[in-house]
Parts: sequence; C-alpha cells; structure tokens
Amino acid sequence: MHSRQYGPDLTPPWKRQQPAPEVAAERDLVVEEVSTGFCGAVVRCEKTAEGLTVTLEDRFGKHRVFPLTPRGFLLEGRVVTLVRPAAPAPARQGAGAGAGAGRTASGSIAVPGARARVARESRIYVEGRHDAELVERVWGDDLRIEGVVVEYLEGIDDLPAIVAEFAPGPGRRLGVLVDHLLPGTKEQRIAARVTGDRVLVVGHPYVDIWQAVKPGSVGIPGWPAVPRGEVWKEGICRRLGWPLDTPAAWKRILASVHSYKDLEPQLLAKVEELIDFVTVPETP
Repeated sequence: MHSRQYGPDLTPPWKRQQPAPEVAAERDLVVEEVSTGFCGAVVRCEKTAEGLTVTLEDRFGKHRVFPLTPRGFLLEGRVVTLVRPAAPAPARQGAGAGAGAGRTASGSIAVPGARARVARESRIYVEGRHDAELVERVWGDDLRIEGVVVEYLEGIDDLPAIVAEFAPGPGRRLGVLVDHLLPGTKEQRIAARVTGDRVLVVGHPYVDIWQAVKPGSVGIPGWPAVPRGEVWKEGICRRLGWPLDTPAAWKRILASVHSYKDLEPQLLAKVEELIDFVTVPETP
C-alpha cells in the first residue's frame, strides 16, 4: 500500500535528501572528504581497478586516494558529488606544441581507452614536489598504464634509511631521480651508498628541476646564474624580474610544459631509464 500523494516512497518531499550538486574534480580544486575530514587539492582524477578515484594533496604534501561517491566531499562547506572532468577536445593535427594525435606527452604511442594498471610494488622516488609534478605532466599516462607510482622525498640526505625502509627485493625495485648529480658531490656519494641490483639512482646536472625545462618554452633567453649562498629559486625570480613568489613561478614554468619537447634531453633520458628499470620483468 502506498500514498497517492507521495507515491511508492512514503517519505514526505520536504524530508527527502536532496541530491548534491555535481562538481568536476579539476586539478587544484580544494575539497574535504566527509568521512575522514581530509582536506586537500585535487592532484588527479582517474579510473582504476576499484572504480573512479580522486587523489588529494594536503598542505603538508601528503597524498590520499578516495573513491568518487555521491555526497562524498565538502566544497566551501557545502556537500557536493565530485565527478570526473570532461575529457578535453582533441587537438587539431599539427596544432600547438603537444605530443600530437595518437601520442602521449612523453612521445609514446597512446593506448585509447587503456585502464590504469594496479600499482606495482616498485616505485620511482624524486627529490621534491616540483620534480614529481613535472614527471606526472609528461610521463603520467605512461606511468598509469605501467602501474608505476612516483613519490617525492624532499631531499636525499636520508636516502639510505629510506631505501632500507623500502626493502628492495624480488618484484620490488626502486628508482631514484636526483638533482645536481655530479662527480664528487654529496649527492653522488649518497647515491653510491644505496645503488644495487634493485636500486638505481640516476640524476641530471641541473641545480634544480626548473632548469630541465627549456628556456625557450618558458619564454626566457636562458636560466640566469645565481651565486653560491643565495637561495637559488629566489635568485632566479629576481634576475628574471618575476615576483618573489616561488610557487607562482613554478606554476608559470609548469604551464609552459606541454610535452617532452619542452624538456632538456639530459632529463628525458634519465626518466626513461628509471621507468625501464622499475618495469623490467624479473628473471626466475
């Protein structure tokens, strides 16, 4: 038996829970997950073996992954349902500086409709957040297909302890990308201590990952020289006439990267080497 006024649902209309507005999980959107209270900016939204998920990064750089469930998040104190952003329209043939039709940003052949692989135990570690964001921007599609997770260390002084905690072994390889890895440096000595059959440490010659972006892509004639003793990133901003705001400067640099063509070859080769290392099949 049911009410003619309310239909099969006997709940009066004024007591029914209204559907939450849908909001696209665009990168850098700041939301709070309702069940845990975890607040962070959207890093990525993707389809995994468990369904649609969103990765949030809090103000300390910690990442957490949550399923996209109805009424699962708060946006400015309001309950919302996050949804996957609409895919951008395909670029015209030859337009822009991107990787081109049928290619990922790294230049690999794209696999339409490919699902992200369940994450491997093997990992790639990079020094900082900017390194991780640059690797994601160019190699993100490739890494998801391969099931490789990239994490950042905030420096490599504690790398021996981090490697010991990671416990490399069969099917569990670790690749590490280091800034300014030159003979005779502290970085080179630390790398030598941890390198082994299942640990590979490689590096580029640049003081910071910023320099691995081609100056022409950023719209500058070259990366200025900054004297020892001066904070390097602040020195770059001063000499380029940019506001003394390194997060804003990095956003400007990252926005100029559309594909591998915007990066220096020394970085390209090292990242590709790491991906090959952590995805190589183990010999019986």
